[in-house]
Amino acid sequence: MHFDYNVEAMPIYRIYRMKDSPRQQFRWAPHVSGCASVKPKDYERRGQVEAHNEYDAWRLLKESGDPLAVGDLLETEDSQLRVCKYVGLEPAQWALPEPKHHDDPETAAPTPVTQEAP
Repeated sequence: MHFDYNVEAMPIYRIYRMKDSPRQQFRWAPHVSGCASVKPKDYERRGQVEAHNEYDAWRLLKESGDPLAVGDLLETEDSQLRVCKYVGLEPAQWALPEPKHHDDPETAAPTPVTQEAP
């Protein structure tokens, strides 16, 4: 067996397809620059593709007959996200819900004591 150590393995991109309901909202939302925040609940993981870069992955998926649609995501092996928009693939990040803060009974304000009239 012969291994060519000078050839790098191509990166693998995980494919996330946006669900139909949020896709309609995404399609009509105004384009904003910068990193997009995406919600994990709006996506379903649908396989992976081996490609030189994200645009090569986009091309390969298009040629396969299952192209990326606006709103779909590609995730790199090091968890960097790219969202497919009309203008190309742009950076994205998972929008995680804020943790709910519960008042600690020791730090909560004391309840005022009232006296009843006789």
